[in-house]
Amino acid sequence: MNGVQVREDGPVRRVTLNRPETRNALTLDDLRDLREAFTVGEDVRAVVLDAAGERAFCAGMNVDVFLALDSEAEARAFIDGLRELLHTVRTAPVTTVCAIDGYCLGAAFELVLACDLRVATTRAAFGLPEIKLGIPSVVDAALLQQYVGLSSAKEIILTGDPYPAASLAGICTAVVEPAELGPRVDELLAKVTGHTRTVLAAQKRLFETWQNTGLADGAVASVDEFASTFAAPETREQLAGYRAALGSRR
Repeated sequence: MNGVQVREDGPVRRVTLNRPETRNALTLDDLRDLREAFTVGEDVRAVVLDAAGERAFCAGMNVDVFLALDSEAEARAFIDGLRELLHTVRTAPVTTVCAIDGYCLGAAFELVLACDLRVATTRAAFGLPEIKLGIPSVVDAALLQQYVGLSSAKEIILTGDPYPAASLAGICTAVVEPAELGPRVDELLAKVTGHTRTVLAAQKRLFETWQNTGLADGAVASVDEFASTFAAPETREQLAGYRAALGSRR
């Protein structure tokens, strides 16, 4: 069974982790397929990542992947591949949304942190259990302290324990009952898919710039991005449409 399923739903690409019998644990092929799924064309305005089954969103990497790493070189090649996937997700030129139900652990938690928006259910829990396996939490686990603060990030990483979504304020856009997960995600999609591809790409580039530079450099990049959006005809069209909508409300 293919562990990653992709379908197009109008301007939304829906990506589903689909190996519920193993709690959607990730394989090397899954990392490749996810990277392809988050590489989007001009007609896509958002990507939604969800998972099959109720036991777990994703248990992280399949432990067999780690057991198969026989050398430092193989370990480096694996983690570099994961880093490339997370970079692709984080810098995707569209809004990325995660719908999380059940346990979200390890590499899956990093994948979720790399996305823009997260909606979780009341039975969702997040954790980075790598330290229990004798390996460190790395790559986009570095983002965790920005969501929960350094003290809580250290607790989550050093204990390796799962924490209920409701206890991790700042990570999720919303925490809802399981039956409300799909409708809440669709509400978010309705708000973000009407934006132009030009502005989505510009805003996503700025998020990455702000993440990796100081205030002064970020402000300079902001000026450049603002000016360059006016080179796209769709910017003028969007402005005119917005102005017309305002006029119709008077």
